[in-house]
Formats: sequence, structure tokens, C-alpha cells
Amino acid sequence: MFTGIVTAIGTISKVEQRGDLRLRIAAPLDPSKIAIGASIACSGVCLTVVERGGTAGDAWFDVDVSAETTSRTVPAMWAEGAKLNIEPSLRVGDEIGGHIVTGHVDAVGEVIAAVPEGDSWRIVIRAPREIAPFIAAKGSITVNGVSLTVNSVEDQADGACDFGLNIIPHTGEVTTLGELKAGDHVNLEIDVLARYLKRMQSLAS
Repeated sequence: MFTGIVTAIGTISKVEQRGDLRLRIAAPLDPSKIAIGASIACSGVCLTVVERGGTAGDAWFDVDVSAETTSRTVPAMWAEGAKLNIEPSLRVGDEIGGHIVTGHVDAVGEVIAAVPEGDSWRIVIRAPREIAPFIAAKGSITVNGVSLTVNSVEDQADGACDFGLNIIPHTGEVTTLGELKAGDHVNLEIDVLARYLKRMQSLAS
């Protein structure tokens, strides 16, 4: 379980194709606080640490990424040199600064626009029709592992929807969202509360 509050930006330093994809991710973390077998979110994807090392502030950890995971996430994110938003799993007593995030990607969205708006960035993302009903203005959504508030929603004729986000300077600096541009693809996870409400509605109808 996560909250969508990114701790660090990591970089894939090594990619090895085995039965699954083995990645080594370098990040400014303390390796003594990364447990083998621990869950860690990498741009919104919950992965398990299988090895770790380095020194405080210059750590690395290895994860295995299954074919199922690569098929449901942004393909380019698993390449050597790619940057990832890193968040360790939530611990009892931790502050929930964002919203409850499971680390299970629901769909891949496309950035339609990324333009400055005041000191911030206005990002518009097109979500596919299978998750469009779960996205609502002032609701929460996770984009590449970052908890964000939806500012606006515009439904499309094909069932998809375009939703707008405001990326403040701090968020742009401490996550990879500040580098997004039109045409990029992102991992999306809908709010777990919206998921349950949709299910309850379908049973009541």
C-alpha cells in the first residue's frame, strides 16, 4: 500500500532479460532501510526488492518485472536510463499525504497537452474508455505513481475522457512529471474508492 507521495527519483542503471526482466535501479536512498522482499512503487508499479546495496544517498536495488507487468504499463519506462518515481510502501503510523494507492496500474494514458499556467504546468491526459467512468473532477488519480487531484474532465465520443491536472513547481521538481510533454504515455491508477462505488452502483442497478 502506498500514498502517491514520491520519496525520490530513481534511474534504471541495468536491464537484464531473464525469464522476467531484472532491473537495477539507482536512487538517493539508504540501502539499510530497504529490506529484501519489501514492496516499492516504481512510477506507480508495485515491485518487490530482490537485492540491494550501495551507500546512504547512493543506493541501488534490484527488482523483477514480469511480462504481465510490462504488457500493462508504459513500455519505455523499463529501458536503461529511464527515470522512475520511487515510493517505499506505507508503514503503520505514516502520514497519508496523498490518497490510498495500491501500485496496480489500471491503464496507460496519453498526454494531450502540457502547457505553463502561472508558475505551474497544466497537463491534460486522455484516459481510455475502460477507466473513464472512474475519473471525476476534484477526485484523486495516480499518474506515474504520483497522487494528484483531477481539476477537470471532458468526456469524448468514443467513451474515453480527457482530464486536466495542475502540476505545481515543487511536484514538477521532485518527480518526473515536470518532464512530461504532449505524446508521452503515463501509468494511471484510479482511486480505489471510485472502484468500489462503481461496483456498488452496478449491483444496485
